[in-house]
Amino acid sequence: MQNKILTYLQLPPGSEPPALDHLSPFLAIVLAEEEVTELWQAEISRWLVAAGCRYLLAWGKDCEAWHDMVEDAALEAFDYEDVPEEHAVIATWHEDEDREEVFWFARHRAAHPSHSFKATVILDISLLNRKDEIEQEYADA
Repeated sequence: MQNKILTYLQLPPGSEPPALDHLSPFLAIVLAEEEVTELWQAEISRWLVAAGCRYLLAWGKDCEAWHDMVEDAALEAFDYEDVPEEHAVIATWHEDEDREEVFWFARHRAAHPSHSFKATVILDISLLNRKDEIEQEYADA
């Protein structure tokens, strides 16, 4: 198995996201620990799609809304017309699952018809930086 790039990114609600284009295409896991405004959620969803997120797993608060926003951002990027397969974003939400189960699925089952992901981004929507804890949990999955 090839080593994949794992990027942990803590993003407090309302903050500006960094560039991630160099990781494209990538799989993203949104850990929604904090409630956010709908406007900021839409901005972050557009940013994820524009940066190259092609598979999103949403977990935590309002994870279904994260799923819906990312799907909408992917359609919006192509003016709500047909999205070419290589630009399609697969999005899932995991409301009733443990975080460890989401990590396991991301590592062992998540697949895209057009991409083999070399990078995973864990987007931690949190006021606390939990890099070591989250990365260890992901590695153990």
